[in-house]
Amino acid sequence: MAAFALHAQQYSINWFKVAGGGGTSTGGAYQVSGTIGQPDAGGAMTGGSYLLTGGFWSVITVVQMPGAPLLTITLNSQLPTVTVSWPASATNYVLQQNSDLTTANWAPVGLPVSTNGATLSVTISPPARNLFFRLNSP
Repeated sequence: MAAFALHAQQYSINWFKVAGGGGTSTGGAYQVSGTIGQPDAGGAMTGGSYLLTGGFWSVITVVQMPGAPLLTITLNSQLPTVTVSWPASATNYVLQQNSDLTTANWAPVGLPVSTNGATLSVTISPPARNLFFRLNSP
């Protein structure tokens, strides 16, 4: 009878945080549990041929400007899209977007604006990145 030595690669995450939310993803023989929206999750963790990137998933949200009309976001879960809407009476405001709140790169939204008479709106397919909206008076 012969004994064979078995060698396995070591994988470890040296730092972690206990937080709420999230879930578990499985595939094949692997399982990863995590929490969404950890603000302190950094760059990619690597080991062997594996890579795990933590942090926030993309978000679509509004930035309420002082004195500007109220912006509203509604999830259309069957499509999946979101609708950003504001009062039709806000005729002297322009809907702008920015993908990074640390910059001043606000630009007009290049999507068609719909109206039902009382409300103006645009419909957005969720991007693979963050997207922020605001109403600005030029």
